[in-house]
Amino acid sequence: MDMKEFTYLIALQEEGSISKAAERLYMAQSSLSQFLQQFESDLGTKLFVRTSKGIHPTYSGGCFIEHARQLLLQYQRAKNELWDNEHMNAGRVVFGISSFRGLRMLPKILKSFYAKFPKVRVDVVEEHSMHLEELLIAGKLDLAVIAMPAAKLKSEVDFLKDDEVLIVANKDHPVMKSVKPIEDTSNFWVNIEDTARYEFIMSGHNTILGSLSRQLFSEKGIKYYAEHNNISAAMSVSMAREGLGLAFTYQSCAEPYDNVRYLRIGRRGVFVELGLAYPSGEYHMKAAEELEKTIREIYRQDRLV
Repeated sequence: MDMKEFTYLIALQEEGSISKAAERLYMAQSSLSQFLQQFESDLGTKLFVRTSKGIHPTYSGGCFIEHARQLLLQYQRAKNELWDNEHMNAGRVVFGISSFRGLRMLPKILKSFYAKFPKVRVDVVEEHSMHLEELLIAGKLDLAVIAMPAAKLKSEVDFLKDDEVLIVANKDHPVMKSVKPIEDTSNFWVNIEDTARYEFIMSGHNTILGSLSRQLFSEKGIKYYAEHNNISAAMSVSMAREGLGLAFTYQSCAEPYDNVRYLRIGRRGVFVELGLAYPSGEYHMKAAEELEKTIREIYRQDRLV
């Protein structure tokens, strides 16, 4: 048995399908099916139950695969320490960030990091903050950017920056008649009450941005109108950019366009705290700590568009 076989078993469990696991592993479905049959034959017991809807582990199979998962994690940690001792001439960092937040910031982070450490690989996991916390707790990430306060992590989370929540509007949207200039800048702010008469394009309730944006209206006791209530943050911004409604975004996600205005909410603005989180109680590999330094540097340079 080798570590590659453990990887196969974990993929089969997580995908719940031989065909999907084979696609994820970049191998033929027939080869993976043959591996599983031979592996179960060698063990003398079934690890998975086959059904018309896919596969799922037996109770004993689930226990076995969890042991395999822990062995893989220990093996990866051992390699991390080895790479650290070799002065980062190789290595791999598993880094988590939300798709929306990473859209603008991640390419800058990776470009800067690879310029300093070209032999270290960064594997990116795109998930929302709450799921990233779960992955950190499970030891599946080496570092992640998450929204604070953390729901489940009790330690290993350090403040990164205050990220401003902004309203996205086309420059010709009628809401622009209600905006006011931010002193000493070319930007504007608007009262949330003055936006409620216009249509919004809202992210899902299960996202930080979707939940927070609805809370802004609820706290003021005012209703908002939205034909679209479960649009991804990136798509909602794209629609607002074309004047199809107003949307919410983060300052760190805001890209400059000639036809777009990013509006501060109220005179003082609305902010969420971002944090950098490590897996609790685990060894912090040097490559992850160097990636943290790069992330802080890039976010520090970032300014309101």
